[in-house]
Parts: sequence; structure tokens; C-alpha cells
Amino acid sequence: MNILKVLIICAFTVKLALSTTPEEEKAKDLISKLTLEEKISFLAGIHSDYVGATPSIPRLNIPSIYYGDGPQGAGNNKKNVTEFPSVLTVTASWNRKLMYDYAAAIAEEQWGKGVSVHLGPMVNIARVPIGGRNFESIGEDPFLASELTREYVKGVQDKGVIACVKHWVNNEHEHERMKYNANVDERTNQEIYYPPFKAAVEEGVASVMCSYNKINGTYACENAETLNKELKGRMGFKGFVMSDWGATHDALNSFKNGLDQDMPGDDEPYLQQITDLVNKGVISEAEIEKPITKILSQFIKFNLFENPTQGSIKNNVRSDQHTKLAKLVAEESMVLLKNEN
Repeated sequence: MNILKVLIICAFTVKLALSTTPEEEKAKDLISKLTLEEKISFLAGIHSDYVGATPSIPRLNIPSIYYGDGPQGAGNNKKNVTEFPSVLTVTASWNRKLMYDYAAAIAEEQWGKGVSVHLGPMVNIARVPIGGRNFESIGEDPFLASELTREYVKGVQDKGVIACVKHWVNNEHEHERMKYNANVDERTNQEIYYPPFKAAVEEGVASVMCSYNKINGTYACENAETLNKELKGRMGFKGFVMSDWGATHDALNSFKNGLDQDMPGDDEPYLQQITDLVNKGVISEAEIEKPITKILSQFIKFNLFENPTQGSIKNNVRSDQHTKLAKLVAEESMVLLKNEN
């Protein structure tokens, strides 16, 4: 019996050891060298020439990591980039390889522009025909969207760029997007809204962006049901959750209910609120290290500290190859109908 107990304890110890990845171990070692202020700084983005960024810490050789839109090309008014057709156009091709090549080309241009976190794919189901961003999405069919989402995520991350699947979840239209409340039952979520996100998670997507809208009465970026129970629980998402820009409303609720990183524009109030909560003992230093571990372990996994992009926002990243691909996407996605008799 004693031998059996020893074997069980050893097996349990091995299981615990295996549950922590090498990237997480490196992240924890790095965190141990950070001051409290430096730790908290990773919980929100900073403003820069890019749409978002994390702070640099020169004494530890930690560079800034730059974030960039968008789902269908290097966005945010960047010059000298390829004007690719919309994601919805690629979806119309029903072509897995075409979606992979499309996403990989976009990632190459983002990397050349200095971007390491690509804010795409956008996989919100196009259930509202007049949805203002339907053209950025992967359509109205959950199965087709799931299959093509896998290819998009692979295409981006095979190029060493972090993909961010968005907007989690039930995000359908732009009209009053900061206010509206999506009332959605469990079956509808499981059958319609969740599948593309689940496909992205299964493909190893490194980050997820939570949306502006409320879900059954609670804002998406502080919704324990969708963030902790569904995304991180049932789906087993191991990356980090960032907010859409300005989508956080309550620092404590967001932090406690699954948000890992707040992004601009409300970064300064969020950081101050988290700092105050830590100083008051409402949130412990050990608690804030958990989301930071998620963030840094993904940066380490993609080698963004040791091999950061040398790209510049001023670079011309266009190429003949990408221009040909953009033309091919347009051609392959055309659906011609013949009305006979």
C-alpha cells in the first residue's frame, strides 16, 4: 500500500510538472525580475504610432510589442501596403488554401511594418444583413467560418505573428455597438456563435479580443460566463484575452471575470484602478501575475523578445507576389449565376 501511495504521489507530481509549459516557466522567471509597477504595466496597452503596444523594459531587454489591424490587410492608415479584397470575398471562394495564403501574406506585411500582434481574424457570424462590418467577417455559416478560420489562424501564426480572433462574442452590428445588449440562449451560442472561435482555439490562436456589446445583460469584457466558463473553461483557451479598444467599463469586474489585458483608449484609468486595487489589498500581487504569465508566455512562444520584428511603419511592404494573390482572390471568389428559362 505504501508503494502504491508513493507511485500515486509521483504520478500526480509529474502531471503537475507537465501542466506548466516551458514558455510559462520562462514567463514566471521574467516576472520575478519585474517591479510591481512593471508587472501592472503589461495589463494595459500604451499609445504609440501603432494602434496598440505593450511597454518596453530596457533593463531586461524587453522590447515593445506592437499591435495592428486589421482582418484584411495591414490597416490603421498604413501606407505602401497591398489592398487585399475583403475577408468575406475570400470566404466566397470556399478555398482553404486561398484563405491560408491570404492570411500569411497579410502577416508578412504586418511583420514588415513592425507589427507582431495581428488583430484578426474577425469571425462574428453575419446574422444581421446590414451589419456594418460583415465584409470583415467569415460569413453567416458556422461550419464554413470554422473551417476557414483554422486556415486564417495558421496562415498568420506560421509567419511568426500572433493572431487575435475577434470579437468575443455575439457581436453583430455597429449601430450603438458600445451599448447594445445581445440576449442569446445556450443552444444558439453553441451551434451558431461559438464554433469559429472554438476552431481558432483548437488551432492554437494566441489571443482573443472581447467585444463592446453586453451579453445577456453583462458587458463582454467582464462576462464570467463567456470568458471564464466558456472560452477558458470548456474550450480550454490558454492564450490571453485583450479588450477591444475602449471596451472595458469596470476594472475589478473585468480583471476578476477573465480579461487579461485592457487596450487603448482607456489604458491609463485602467492601470491606475488596478494599481489602487492592489495597494488596497483587493487584488493580490500573485493574482495579477496570472494574466501577465499568459501574455508573456505567448510573446516568448513566438520569440518576440529575442527576435522582435525589425520592421518599420514607414516600410514599403508591397510585392508583385502579393498583388498577384490579391487578384487571384478576387477571381476565385466570383460566383457567376446563369438564369436560363
